[in-house]
Amino acid sequence: MDFSQLYNPGFKNRNRAHFAAIVNLALADDHISDEEKKFIDRLAIYLEIDPDMVKKVMESPELYKADPPADKNSRLERLYDLSKMIFADNIADDNEKKLLKKMVIGLGFEAEKTNQVVETALSMVAKGIDQDDFVEAFKV
Repeated sequence: MDFSQLYNPGFKNRNRAHFAAIVNLALADDHISDEEKKFIDRLAIYLEIDPDMVKKVMESPELYKADPPADKNSRLERLYDLSKMIFADNIADDNEKKLLKKMVIGLGFEAEKTNQVVETALSMVAKGIDQDDFVEAFKV
């Protein structure tokens, strides 16, 4: 059995939707920096997005709808990736933060806690906290 056959289409669709969300976030300032591009490339490998799909998503990320994970850990892992993208170019501009707030709601976080979630996530990523500690900190 091919390794790629271990995952069902829903898993692949969620990964593709998450990848598109990252690309949308990178494009929030209408430019993908070299650092953001490197992060996107690494994430594509990590999420097992094939090169042809990467090209399609990069051309039209808005075509891929969000497909948030059902469990809290997975949502937090996605939040971590999104927050890392904001700091990939060492700049967290207002457009990126605004888009992240929308994505936080799309991930299933409570709308009234959006600002707090975003500020906490960005603060932790700016401090260099790794994914495991990030997820654990949000569980408290």
